[in-house]
Amino acid sequence: MNQHWAKRLFGLITASLLLLFAFSSSFLEFSTLPDQLRFIKGSVHQLPKLSFTTVQTTNTDVLSLLDAEQQATTAFTFQTRQTGETQLQVKLFDKFPIKTVNVDVLPDIKLIPGGQSIGVQLQSAGVMVVGYHMVENSRHQQVSPAKKSDIQIGDLIVRLNKKPVLSSEQFTKQVQEAGEKGEPVEIELVRGKEKVQVRVLPEKNGSTGKYQVGLYVRDSAAGVGTLTFYHPEKKVYGALGHVITDMDTQKPIVVGDGKILLSHVSSIQRGESGSPGQKRAFFYHDKPIGTIEKNTPFGIFGKIENFPYNSLPREAIPVAYAEDVKKGPAEILTVVEGDKVQRYRIEIVDVFPQRYPATKGMIIRVTDPELLDKTGGIVQGMSGSPIIQNGCLVGAVTHVFVNDPTSGYATFIEWMLRDAGLLEQHPRTGESSSDFFAFLEGIP
Repeated sequence: MNQHWAKRLFGLITASLLLLFAFSSSFLEFSTLPDQLRFIKGSVHQLPKLSFTTVQTTNTDVLSLLDAEQQATTAFTFQTRQTGETQLQVKLFDKFPIKTVNVDVLPDIKLIPGGQSIGVQLQSAGVMVVGYHMVENSRHQQVSPAKKSDIQIGDLIVRLNKKPVLSSEQFTKQVQEAGEKGEPVEIELVRGKEKVQVRVLPEKNGSTGKYQVGLYVRDSAAGVGTLTFYHPEKKVYGALGHVITDMDTQKPIVVGDGKILLSHVSSIQRGESGSPGQKRAFFYHDKPIGTIEKNTPFGIFGKIENFPYNSLPREAIPVAYAEDVKKGPAEILTVVEGDKVQRYRIEIVDVFPQRYPATKGMIIRVTDPELLDKTGGIVQGMSGSPIIQNGCLVGAVTHVFVNDPTSGYATFIEWMLRDAGLLEQHPRTGESSSDFFAFLEGIP
């Protein structure tokens, strides 16, 4: 009987202690910790320590406990040692699990902010179908052989008669040669994530005598944008902050070849409500500064051998990851006259928490009187302008609100770093946004 009551008494005391512990201010503080934390490599952090608790890390190569004996009375102190993933496991009486926190240790990346105005010349990996046209044949019939064969607007033609299609001119020439022989053309195209094979018999145009399949195709795009960042050791850059699409189909252009050039802003068309403004600029065609290797939802990426140092901060600065971006004052770097990069004040008015890549990470508003006077706010050609907050590169301007040119969207720099190959993909934060584009660009 005494043993029975002793067990009950011990159980009652234990339950009471656990109940008191659960409602203690320290436990409530600890229980509010998120399930996932992200730290920068080489940094030191503290977590509150509770009575009768111990903590372990599952990978001491990534994150280690500085006080190995856990003698400290107020906090656990950790140091991040290398990039990777680990877990913090907190136990009561070294037995009862009360909290598990996933930890990602991220690289301490430093970049040179851009702001330079650049010209973009992009050659697609094939030719894109942008429309149909009717061919009047010798029987005076209006026909489009390609449309009849179910070739669709937005399809990317990559091979014709098993030969890679490199330009619109080459496509036209090969169609003509097949037509003269009275043979159909074997067309290989990409539609979404599928490869499609189509046979089309060219028709002879009764007016011109040329053989045609009844398609409008385009093989290139050009425009003006802004350089976002440059990694001096790897010579990698990022720009624009958004994908380049075909002007007619709005389909992303798959990179075959491309380059960025220095450009000179000659004038500004001010933005007004309902009418976005734009930078007017010309390219220095004899001054290419880099290649274009990727075109993704978060911009264009490639290599620059000789970085144009007309940027304001000539030294590399740290990047801030998505959770570190806050509402409040910031600044952008951009060019509104000539090739001079200048700082302008903005306000980050809203931040959208993101664990997975998404193009709209924050809403910004231009507050600088000089920029508002010159441009009316955000204008076309400003896409890619780097955003700096508290000395860190946090994002890039991407879009203007049509009905309010003082405001627009921006993307987090973190997602651009992933597509630039500067930041490893982790399962807990999703895959790179460029997987689909890698599929297209992998077509031989």
